Amino acid sequence: MKKTINNRVVNGLKAILVTAGMLTLTTGCKSSFLDLAPISNANSENFYRTTADFDLAANAAMATLYSVYGPEGPVSYAGEIQSDNVTLNAVAGIQADKWAYRDYSINSSNTINYTFWQTYYSALYNVNIVIQKLEGATLDEDYKKSIRAQMQFLRGLYYFNMVQTWGDIPLVLTPITAAESYTYARTAQADVYKQILTDLQYAADNLPLASATAKGKPTQGAAKTLLGKVYLAQGDKTNAARVLKEVVDSKQYSLVSSYASLWSNANKNTSESIFEIQFLGGSPTTPFSEYYQTFFPAVSYTGYIGGGINQVTNDLWNEFESGDPRRTASIDTGYVDAKGVFQAVRFPKKWNDKTTPVTTGKVLGISNFVVLRYADALLLLTEATDDPTYLNQVRARVGLPAYGTANYPARYNSVPLALEHERRVELALEFHRWFDLKRTSRAIPVLTAKGKAATQQRLIAPIPLTVLQQNSVITQNPGYN
Repeated sequence: MKKTINNRVVNGLKAILVTAGMLTLTTGCKSSFLDLAPISNANSENFYRTTADFDLAANAAMATLYSVYGPEGPVSYAGEIQSDNVTLNAVAGIQADKWAYRDYSINSSNTINYTFWQTYYSALYNVNIVIQKLEGATLDEDYKKSIRAQMQFLRGLYYFNMVQTWGDIPLVLTPITAAESYTYARTAQADVYKQILTDLQYAADNLPLASATAKGKPTQGAAKTLLGKVYLAQGDKTNAARVLKEVVDSKQYSLVSSYASLWSNANKNTSESIFEIQFLGGSPTTPFSEYYQTFFPAVSYTGYIGGGINQVTNDLWNEFESGDPRRTASIDTGYVDAKGVFQAVRFPKKWNDKTTPVTTGKVLGISNFVVLRYADALLLLTEATDDPTYLNQVRARVGLPAYGTANYPARYNSVPLALEHERRVELALEFHRWFDLKRTSRAIPVLTAKGKAATQQRLIAPIPLTVLQQNSVITQNPGYN
């Protein structure tokens, strides 16, 4: 459960956010952002002094992952709802604004789009204040480097998602005042990417290996995997191949033998996990995941109502090859209603919390969310090198014919097409698809062929209208004026 660590509302970024978040943190122990000891009567003037203070503040920043990567967060909407993997039917809330993501009809007044803008900049405030306060702290330099590296990893991750979503964005690297925020215009994508690379390289140089890191914390491997993805987004395959090969050669990660076991709640933080968001669940007073309930069909069911988000398309279902066990592990095919009748409907299965307690209409999910995993890194390495060896390791795990052999599906007759197929089925519903299509310049041909009104301009979201009204130096993206 989140608790406030200062008594004032953050004023920085008023022009960008309009309203600002309060610096928050979770409760429990030092080793994980799940578990933090509560503090009282603390504020930004007397708080940032000891390692205990910075542990709490850093974990508060880490807790912003719950919002950014939540089932109705900005990465879910962009990565899946704007892709061909899922659809929306009946959903709670302002349906038209949600359907706009599915239909490529987002406009500047879309409330979801504005909420996502706020989500990111509120999270960045938490990150930036930790980095700023570290500068003047009288603490061990190695400790300061460790905390700074964690924060710069988060900042690089968030800005990478943001620049892919909105294009040019205000690049804010310090916790600024309201007056200062009025001077922040949008920064060119190229300069945002430079900062992302700077942040992630610092993280890669200063974070420990996975074997020396508490679960849920960023690692050297996480920073390098993300660096590889950023390099690929910029068309730099040489550097992408270099850092991704370092991840493989580190021997810190390996594919688990059973794909289905990746999604067992008894099998969290496997050898395949590179960066995983932790959920305790089971109680309303601990961080619980809402993926299962949100992705359940929008019906009343055994004490809760499903959210109806990310309902699986026939197109994704048909993408799996005959005999591919990943389809069964990834997609549920229905549920038994209150009358005992099976209702056929396809929805995500990977975050299965069927046995988790339900309290006041909420499924108190315990499923973790994996942001980066080793199969992703292997497939990225094939993208960087055009070498199908790494792709074939992923296929071998599920017993499917290797690319280049006689039994491999003829329709994927090149390494790029084989890779596009493999990433879609291996990482199905894990918020990668739309970002993959954008990175490989395949979004327009793939999505328009399936009836999506995707255009080059519509692959970038509009700057929220409220932001434009509050800050006259912020400009709108083409096609949204």
